[in-house]
Amino acid sequence: MISLAGRDILQSWGKFVFTGVGLGLLIGVTLVMAGVYRGMVDDGKALLDNSGADLWVVQQDTLGPYAESSSVADDVYRVLLAMPGVAQAANVTYLTMQVRSADRDVRAMVVGIVPGESWGAPGWPPYLVAGRQITRGHYEAVADVSTGFSLGDVLTIRRSHYTVVGLTRRMVSSSGDPMVFIPLKDAQEAQFLKDNDAIWQNRRRTEGNPAFNRPGASEVLDAVNASQASSTSVNAVLVRLAPGAVAQDVADSIRRWKRLTVHTRAQMEAILVGKLIATSSKQIGMFLVILAVVSAAIVAFIIYTLTMDKIREIAVLKLIGTRNRTIAAMIMQQALALGVIGFAVGKITATFAAPFFPKYVLLMPQDSVAGFFAVLVICALASVIAIRVALKVDPAEAIGG
Repeated sequence: MISLAGRDILQSWGKFVFTGVGLGLLIGVTLVMAGVYRGMVDDGKALLDNSGADLWVVQQDTLGPYAESSSVADDVYRVLLAMPGVAQAANVTYLTMQVRSADRDVRAMVVGIVPGESWGAPGWPPYLVAGRQITRGHYEAVADVSTGFSLGDVLTIRRSHYTVVGLTRRMVSSSGDPMVFIPLKDAQEAQFLKDNDAIWQNRRRTEGNPAFNRPGASEVLDAVNASQASSTSVNAVLVRLAPGAVAQDVADSIRRWKRLTVHTRAQMEAILVGKLIATSSKQIGMFLVILAVVSAAIVAFIIYTLTMDKIREIAVLKLIGTRNRTIAAMIMQQALALGVIGFAVGKITATFAAPFFPKYVLLMPQDSVAGFFAVLVICALASVIAIRVALKVDPAEAIGG
């Protein structure tokens, strides 16, 4: 009966193959959607791995620098260095913005790091594929290769210009935006300082306030203006623990004595995956369900059509004594063959299409294995309707008109 199923497929091979290709494209989209979700999770984990931190010290009652705004005094790291279990502590700022180079701009996460003697400190790119690390305190940058920038390119960030001196790879934010590293002081100005017009207008409003017309108010005005001309805040302090130190114990100590929120690696991963990616994962899950239903409908329709086209042949088989389970097996074999063809086309399509997507697509082998068996199950279930029709065929139709 396997031969009979194959003969039937050969008789209507055009419809069968084209249906398999169409089903394969749907399966390819499904695999890519699953790969997009895997890529989002991998981006979040890569962000944490590349930071080189064991603890993230942030503003009290905030979720950290990647999930929401956080502001910490930039001298806190000195106090943290004196605490037991802390090997390194480094200030860092994060700002997602458009970075311009010549006539094009790229959405990137601008990261402020302490340059010079702090090579290898938390927050630094762990390796370069070209060029060198930042050595000067101003106007140098290291960019991820996915930005499309090259060594020597001049980047415009806010009011300043930066020369790309190094290139790194796979340094991305949790949303997949490439990173651009610049000196910390420059990043503080880009994030926290106002532009010249805003400062001038604010001073005009302050001078026009009647409260500043009293004696001694000029000193207060000078202090306000001075505070607008400098920034002493960072988004987080990244902490690397000493060998043997327990992350949770050190975190509890910092929370207790410094009145700051501290997240461990496990907590930061839960925030990135459980909160930042949660909505996207639900949306992708809904698309996967819809694609599965559509795939099942296509398989059911084509198998039903093929079955209806050979009603007379099925009646002849029944007339000569062929058992129902043999007929049912023939139809199911056709459905499974359709699923195998569709999965092969879908896997090839997903593999070749993944690099062209703007977001990172991670195709996991276990997803492919699970997808293959899911396709077989869907095809088997979709063949039930055709099997029911075939089993109800009257053998008398074989000798009817």
